Amino acid sequence: MTPSLSRRRVLGAAVGGPVAALGATLPEPADAVPLVPPARTRIDVHCHHIPDFYRASLAEHGITEAGGKKLPAWSPQRAVTFMNSFGIAAQVVSISEPGVGYLPTAAERNAMARQINDYTYETLIKGSGTLAKRFGAFAVLPLGDLDDPDDIANARTEATRAIKVLGFDGVGLFSQYDGVYLGDPRLKPLMATLNQLGAMVFVHPVTPVMPDLGLPAFLFEFPFDTTRAAVNLSYRGTFTAYPFVRWLLAHAGGTLPFLAYRTSLLQYVTPVMQNLGVGLLDEQNLDYGRLFYDTALSPAPSAMMAVKEVAPVSHIMFATDWPFSAEIFTIPGDPAPQLPRSFDSTELPKVLRTNALAQFPKLRVRLSAP
Repeated sequence: MTPSLSRRRVLGAAVGGPVAALGATLPEPADAVPLVPPARTRIDVHCHHIPDFYRASLAEHGITEAGGKKLPAWSPQRAVTFMNSFGIAAQVVSISEPGVGYLPTAAERNAMARQINDYTYETLIKGSGTLAKRFGAFAVLPLGDLDDPDDIANARTEATRAIKVLGFDGVGLFSQYDGVYLGDPRLKPLMATLNQLGAMVFVHPVTPVMPDLGLPAFLFEFPFDTTRAAVNLSYRGTFTAYPFVRWLLAHAGGTLPFLAYRTSLLQYVTPVMQNLGVGLLDEQNLDYGRLFYDTALSPAPSAMMAVKEVAPVSHIMFATDWPFSAEIFTIPGDPAPQLPRSFDSTELPKVLRTNALAQFPKLRVRLSAP
């Protein structure tokens, strides 16, 4: 067996089917319907949308990739075709990196965030829309420069508008903004607003400043950056200070489940804690079991069993990371055939559907609408 064939078989086993050539995308709807479509029961809590006007704006600023991958094709119709082909009832969409931080001014960032959120509402989740029963959404917030008070003020206003007026299911935040990680004191006013809203906050990684290894950031830097954000949130006391915020971590929490014990050890090194200006933490901040974790790109037992060690099954939710993961979804059917190796017959339906419906009541209402 040649090394390349062996590697391809390993990858195929990891994703439940042959891996398409890099850059492959799902065919148009008419070509992608399986002969016997699986039952549409799953709720996908981590996937992305790329409106045409947003893609055009990114291109104007020289941005054609995210996480080291070319921006994939997306449309509502492609998303529905993907869902129908893989037994997915609904997607909760969000904007991936770079968000709106590439724009140079707070006013431009605010305008783009509002345009994206208005589009998402009108096209995907509006109650009277034909797609409302297939989509939920995390709002994008107009953040880029956390030293700019206008960014923070605009983000607070947009979060409130998106959740209370437009009916979004939560908001998306990136692990860091130009090197400033979640948990930084500059974000306290926004955290207070999200706490008042009882918001679900989806934490998605972005490409950090890193050594140039010649490998795309999505491969392993993304999980590491999620871990950095979660640990910083913990040691800065954010979880206790804002107890009504619910946190959903992408990609099974990055490396957090594996490092949960190790990252808790700093509490025993008092001089270091004092030098960092970090106070003694209570159990809530050190308990990563209160966080939520998605299965995107991490359905294998090596990841899922680690998550189960730190969090209850009720805090684990199915996800695909489509369309950035489109290459691994080439044969319609079960999108995560590895999950039954980690979850029994009573746990699996919770991961695939029930947990998401419990945490996204607005989506639950849309799905049950006549």
